[in-house]
Amino acid sequence: MTSASKDPFLCGVHLAVFSQPYLDLVLAGDKKIESRFSRNRCAPFDEIRKGDIILLKEVSGPVCGIALASRIWFFDLDNEPIEAIRQQYGGAILADDEFWLQKEESSFATLIELTNPTPIEPLAFDKRDRRGWVSLRPRQMELF
Repeated sequence: MTSASKDPFLCGVHLAVFSQPYLDLVLAGDKKIESRFSRNRCAPFDEIRKGDIILLKEVSGPVCGIALASRIWFFDLDNEPIEAIRQQYGGAILADDEFWLQKEESSFATLIELTNPTPIEPLAFDKRDRRGWVSLRPRQMELF
């Protein structure tokens, strides 16, 4: 496991796509930790940092919330058993047994403690690919 830190004067912006009921659980403050598992090193692994802004988007829907990343954990699952992550963080992740079974083949995990989740007026975002997480670059932020 590694933890993230960053330059206090820089702030990243990320787009996180959620299905229901998880989006509502995040916005209600019930889901405290967002987890992203993958077979490859891809966003948000090693890209998100404490203090970054996360735009919350519903699958096939608008951006409808915002949250801050307060603590981040990166795991190489070749060195950290997924069951240990489930034991320590599962209560805050709010995932069922099926979720954990589906993640058993993952090689990397990113856990993000979310703070100040806030609903916002729905904002259209033209995203056409299937990625569930996008670390936005300056060119992509011209939409705002």
